[in-house]
Amino acid sequence: MSEHLAELPMYTAPDSLRAAGEQWLAHTLSALGVQRRPWRGDDLQALFLDPRLLLTQTCGYPLMTALRGRVRLIGRPDYDLPYSGAGEHCSLLLVREDEPRASLADLRGCRGAANNPDSNTGMNLLRHALAPWQRDGRFFGELHWSGSHRRSLAWLRAGKVDLVAVDSVTFAYLALYAPEETCGVRILQRSARSPALPYITAADETQAERIRAALNLALAAAPDAARVLRIRQVLPAARSDYQVLLDYERHAAAQGLPLLHPAQRPARALR
Repeated sequence: MSEHLAELPMYTAPDSLRAAGEQWLAHTLSALGVQRRPWRGDDLQALFLDPRLLLTQTCGYPLMTALRGRVRLIGRPDYDLPYSGAGEHCSLLLVREDEPRASLADLRGCRGAANNPDSNTGMNLLRHALAPWQRDGRFFGELHWSGSHRRSLAWLRAGKVDLVAVDSVTFAYLALYAPEETCGVRILQRSARSPALPYITAADETQAERIRAALNLALAAAPDAARVLRIRQVLPAARSDYQVLLDYERHAAAQGLPLLHPAQRPARALR
């Protein structure tokens, strides 16, 4: 039996999500008749580009930039979650419940946080939402990269920043399974819609279709995991579905906000 890399690194906390994801993966690999090769590192960039990759999930923005033409799409999840469904999700722009400012126009010059410069929900969709309110190429008075949506939320709740952008899937999962992490904040605005985070492989098109079928068989075979993950099915996906993310990028630049913050450095190439 052949060994392949298979990891689901995007939504792994709280622990119940990690366990459900591992159960889903196990059923998927069983349906495909392959064994899992342990992934020893924490370098997701290397994982995405490893020729032994059978299955993983990445962000839509690097799919269209750093990973463009270098990986193959398997599909995208159809979530049964607030603000996320039918193969789509969005970014939630969040403030504290006691924040007196009621609009993005009021918040111009505030302290912001986002997870990573190459994130679609953390950077690209946020930039698109803020672009109409930029002034001289900037919206935030200061911007801090947190490294994760959960840390952005923690900074917001602690009063270290005033506005954060969080993936709607992440926020819904935390509201379900770690509600203390979403207390004290409110949704100021939703971003434009976006295709959900894609599943990718290094395999060929025929194998990609087999993997998508196995993922769906596994959801039926592991209903408890499917209920925790709130995934109805894995839908087919094409690169053209994600073209809208580059359209958002161009739209923000045309409105005067090519970078989320002047200190941001484009993160196009995987190192």
